[in-house]
Amino acid sequence: MRKKKYDFNVVAISKRSNIVVSVIIGIIAISCITPYLIAFLISFASKSSIDMYGYQLIPSAFSLESYKILSLFGTEIRNAYLTTIFVVVVGTVLVLLITTTYGYVISRRDFRWSKHLTFYVFLTMLFSAGMVPNYMIITRVLNLKNTVWALIVPALVNPYWIIIAKTFFQMTVPKEIIESAKIDGATEMTIYRKIVMPVSLPVIATIGLFSTIGYWNSWFEAMLYIDVDYLNSLQYLLIRIQANIDFLIKNASLIGPEAQSMVQNLPKQSFMMALMVVSTLPLVLAYPYFQRYIVGGLTIGSVK
Repeated sequence: MRKKKYDFNVVAISKRSNIVVSVIIGIIAISCITPYLIAFLISFASKSSIDMYGYQLIPSAFSLESYKILSLFGTEIRNAYLTTIFVVVVGTVLVLLITTTYGYVISRRDFRWSKHLTFYVFLTMLFSAGMVPNYMIITRVLNLKNTVWALIVPALVNPYWIIIAKTFFQMTVPKEIIESAKIDGATEMTIYRKIVMPVSLPVIATIGLFSTIGYWNSWFEAMLYIDVDYLNSLQYLLIRIQANIDFLIKNASLIGPEAQSMVQNLPKQSFMMALMVVSTLPLVLAYPYFQRYIVGGLTIGSVK
């Protein structure tokens, strides 16, 4: 019986269609970045400008009052930045080490425990231990309360990222190359370090960015496990600052007349935008360097 042959023709779009598609993508890109630009500009708007004209793309009156208020918390913000940067760097390195090694091991079909370890990963995606057991393990078993490791350890292993790494290794690293390296006398660690890792930049960059964003935006762990001010993460510190400002505004009648006058003139809306700028600007600046790798990593498995 003859196998049916299929003809696959390359479909090319015309120049005019290409221009239309490019314009549409450009509009979508502008619509995505516009809210951040507006928030950035609003952070420089004065309270009177917002009260009179509302939010404007270009504020009628510029003011640095929001950033002056933030400067009052300069020491706390500096410590929070240092803590968060340490958590992001160390946490992301450990995440990449654990995720890539685990993903590479279960991607090897010649490893006898590959299916069992893969099933274990899927099992943790279906069932969660819950908040109370996690808290007891971190504070009583590992004794990490009020240490910087309490901000790192809870997010070290992510089953979804392990599956992404496993899929990437299976699709990108041919088993013939591994067998050839074994014949040449290479050890498993040498194969992993000199053959697998150099071709894995897309998945490393993708998982690295996801981990970086997760650690950078994390605040819940700091609220649970940290009671000392110098170990607060940036996001949790900003949440506390915003909560304190809101409390002062709502209870202005309970404080002195001078303080009451100052609180009433606080630019609440622009201050909130300034908090957003301070918390997200580093990630916005870092994203373009990872973009080309992220696209490659996110499309893993989309084409067979």
